[in-house]
Amino acid sequence: MTNNFLSTRTLRNLSLISLTAIAFSSCEKTESTPAQPYDDGVFIINSGNFFDNNGTLSLVNRSSKTASTDIFLKENNTSIAGGITDYSEIDEKGIILVDNSTDGKDAIEIVNARTFKSIASIKGEIDNPRKVVKAGANKAYITCWDTFNPDYSYKQGFVAVLDLSTNKITKKIPVDKGAESILVIGTTAYVGNVGSQKTIKVIDTQKDEVTTTIEVGANPSNFTLDASNKIWMIAEKELKLFNPTTKIVETKLKAGTNDKKSPSSLSISKDKKTLYCTYNFYDAADGYKLKGEVNAIDIATGTSKTFINRTFTAVGFDTESDIIYTSLIPSYKQAGYIFRYQTSGTLIDSVKAEIAPSGFYFK
Repeated sequence: MTNNFLSTRTLRNLSLISLTAIAFSSCEKTESTPAQPYDDGVFIINSGNFFDNNGTLSLVNRSSKTASTDIFLKENNTSIAGGITDYSEIDEKGIILVDNSTDGKDAIEIVNARTFKSIASIKGEIDNPRKVVKAGANKAYITCWDTFNPDYSYKQGFVAVLDLSTNKITKKIPVDKGAESILVIGTTAYVGNVGSQKTIKVIDTQKDEVTTTIEVGANPSNFTLDASNKIWMIAEKELKLFNPTTKIVETKLKAGTNDKKSPSSLSISKDKKTLYCTYNFYDAADGYKLKGEVNAIDIATGTSKTFINRTFTAVGFDTESDIIYTSLIPSYKQAGYIFRYQTSGTLIDSVKAEIAPSGFYFK
């Protein structure tokens, strides 16, 4: 009798536990955050025409051949007033750098990275913003050229420190003229430039101070981290490998065979063993016609080969899909295009973008 009573009670308790578990499970599903339209995809940074101040951001789903255009306007019922130089996401916030053709009107637009709804707009505190990168929890570094001298030469550049908990600029760190590329490893930031300087600045991100200046060659830019945590960059029309531990340039590579070619955009494969670099040049033998190519460089051997024989502005590698993205700008008055390639170099398709597609953010 007692055993039967205990068994019945045990079964009842188990039933109650099961029902409670189901109830909690239902609550968890109900309370979970629903999917948002900008949780996934490839953002296209359309710089726009500088004097038209019509930069935009487009979004391409990886399975789609059509881009969602001007997503900031779509979600906020207002356009971004200026060209767009960069976009990145830090701690679930999207950071848009806006370069307006009128002095004093450059801005930082901060949005919810999942919904693209505006959170804050910072205006009048930066000039000619170039690149943005995460520099710590709720903290971003933004490279800026500052305003130009009367002869249009560069003034000393700076890195703006953005506190994302207050959405305010807290400090400006002086660096080289034409401050451009920036890469953070641990608590150290490396800042390059396009202002004909031959050095990079090293910043302690905990103190927000420059600790070292290192000479690497003129115009160090397009920083890319490889599998050994070393930095590839473009400097003096070469690809250079900088070791952040020893602080020396270990390798120099000519990514093409024609010295008239100017390397520009640089990206790296998913396994970080192959570099992809765009080269564009005006061919004097063919009426100074603009020509170009994308070269693939094997890091282990240093060998370079023409991967795509076509003129492109930017190249990016999507590690999510193992697909190479390139951008084409027909003119600064009409829509550009994105071309997607397999790693074999085979063209997959093209997607119509907006004016002057100049870069990517892969999410």
